Amino acid sequence: MTDDGAKPDAAVVRDGLGVGVAVGLSGFAFGVTSAGSGLGLLQTCALSLLVFTGASQFALVGALAAGGNPYTAAGAFFLGVRNAFYGLRLSQVLALPRAVRPFAAQWVIDETTAVTLAQPTRRAARIGFTVTGLSLYLLWNLTTLLGALGAKAIGDTRAWGLDAAGPAVFLALLAPMLKTATERAVAGLAVVLGLVLLPVLPAGVPVLVAALAAPVALFAEGRRGGRGGPVLRDLPERPTDSVGRDGPAEQVGPTDEQGRSDGPDRSDRLDGSDRPDAAVRREAGR
Repeated sequence: MTDDGAKPDAAVVRDGLGVGVAVGLSGFAFGVTSAGSGLGLLQTCALSLLVFTGASQFALVGALAAGGNPYTAAGAFFLGVRNAFYGLRLSQVLALPRAVRPFAAQWVIDETTAVTLAQPTRRAARIGFTVTGLSLYLLWNLTTLLGALGAKAIGDTRAWGLDAAGPAVFLALLAPMLKTATERAVAGLAVVLGLVLLPVLPAGVPVLVAALAAPVALFAEGRRGGRGGPVLRDLPERPTDSVGRDGPAEQVGPTDEQGRSDGPDRSDRLDGSDRPDAAVRREAGR
């Protein structure tokens, strides 16, 4: 971190490339799995080029291998829908020009979202999103092609551990972001549900059931808050003047040598007034 809290560009690029390369290699596993499920070379490569969301791609070829199980197909669909919710958040963080957004939408996936949201400034977020998305897209499609071509030579991808590379990297990115007790409870309950139901339910269904962890945890938190009374969070303290009277909040920027203010201090930091919820907190403090 620099003195002003910004993250060096080189560090952001390093993080993005690390995630892109680590997860991109798991395209081998998809290429082999897709070819083993009966899809042709062009079909396999088209899925990676056009769909480009690994979990949904694996779920789809799994559904085809299982004879078109509707539960598995539903799991693949809902796994893809999650990217739409990622896009809602990233549109606020990245604030890209309208002409660029349709192209950037192709790279809205788990890994780019995790890297982007981990950055302290909008500049770092844009660099992280671009580097992660570009490196992962290129490598994922290349390894998909190689995996489909060499499916017989590679054999069982589980022996190489490639099928676990993507989930392992995503968990490593997700874990530091679970900062509240509720977030950790949701993650823990989802893991328990998935592991318990995986051996007894059709493929794809445990993922759908695990998603119920979020409303259950939020309902439990609401019940606790209701018994203890309303809890006000993140409300700014009202400023006071020199004699202790309440006064209006004012954000003052840098001053010149005569003490005159240049106006509000605008920064690129995402944890400042540019965050969408900052206006809500300011209104609540009035």
